[in-house]
Amino acid sequence: MSSILTTVLIVVAAAVAAVLLVELSHWLLGRLGRKSTLAADLARTAHRPFQVTMLLFAVQQALRARAGEFPGRDGTLHALVILFIAGFAWLVAVLVLVLEDVALDRWRTDVPDNLKRRRLKTQVVILRRVTVAAIVVLALGVALMTFPGIRALGASLLASAGLASVIAALAAQSALGNVFAGLQLAFSDAIKVDDVVVVEGEWGRIEELTLTYVAVQIWDDRRLILPTSYFTGKPFQNWTRTGSAVLGTAELDVDWSVPVEPMRAELRSVCEGSTLWDGRVCVLQVTDAVGGSIRLRALVSAPDAPSLWDLRCLVRERLVAWVWEHQRDALPRVRADVGAPHETNAPLRPAVHHDHDASGDDRVFSGGDDGEARGAAFSGPEETPVPAVK
Repeated sequence: MSSILTTVLIVVAAAVAAVLLVELSHWLLGRLGRKSTLAADLARTAHRPFQVTMLLFAVQQALRARAGEFPGRDGTLHALVILFIAGFAWLVAVLVLVLEDVALDRWRTDVPDNLKRRRLKTQVVILRRVTVAAIVVLALGVALMTFPGIRALGASLLASAGLASVIAALAAQSALGNVFAGLQLAFSDAIKVDDVVVVEGEWGRIEELTLTYVAVQIWDDRRLILPTSYFTGKPFQNWTRTGSAVLGTAELDVDWSVPVEPMRAELRSVCEGSTLWDGRVCVLQVTDAVGGSIRLRALVSAPDAPSLWDLRCLVRERLVAWVWEHQRDALPRVRADVGAPHETNAPLRPAVHHDHDASGDDRVFSGGDDGEARGAAFSGPEETPVPAVK
């Protein structure tokens, strides 16, 4: 009876010592956490797994060193070993995740010129999933290898591992292909989280990038889920791979009699009067002149895709209004007579002076809280403003 009591006291003392050591470490990390973000995260996140791991280790070592033979000794020690392996795997996973979180906090993406930061975030997110999966698999393998029967079975099956791996690869070809495609995307820089892309005829941004699938947030808040192998096997457009500034067009079909120069001046006025324009490109050209009309193409630039969409709509709206108010005879028509077109008897509406900076129902990606939030989500990396071209 005295030996059992001694063993219990030794185990309890070891457990108490382990808990005191963990609490002392937690207190020290808490003090260091006032000046270090890493120490604060470790004190907050790793306390519980460290406590469990040290407690199991102390109890196991106390039983091995001081306890004699007692019923169920081998089973108890084996169970403690398995629990220690699980606790240690938990601790390692937490430590790795803390380091990755610190890296993500240091390289934030909600800042200007965040191209490199978004690339690092994409790679860290992929590595986080790979790391956790690897730790779980290794811990499970080590725990299974503590069973003598499984060790013998593993030795006997080692010779047939090549054939088994081939069969498994053929059976999981699609899944493995997506996993390798996810790793390729993480380090090839083809796409990154928050990149604006055009895929399957839809325009959106990369919302989530995993080892097996990519979630694309469509501009109207739908989600397009694609396997990662899609982006390695099919072409797609990436509007923000090296920068967010883009060009866009607005086309009009008008009569041959339209004066191009006044419309070009109107386009310049619209661009210079709007905050959506980045000052780089503002061009009006005749791109086609066949049949009974000519085609005018307004080429404009914007700092990001959402601004470009609203700017194109604004340009199209203002040019249509200008033609209707000033050159109604230049509207597209099917000619049935020869000579100058007759004057219409309908009175012309007075010219309306539009506020080019007005926001509201005329913009999808700006004007109002919802529009501003949608524009910010699809804007991509911000860049240094370019001086306006005179």
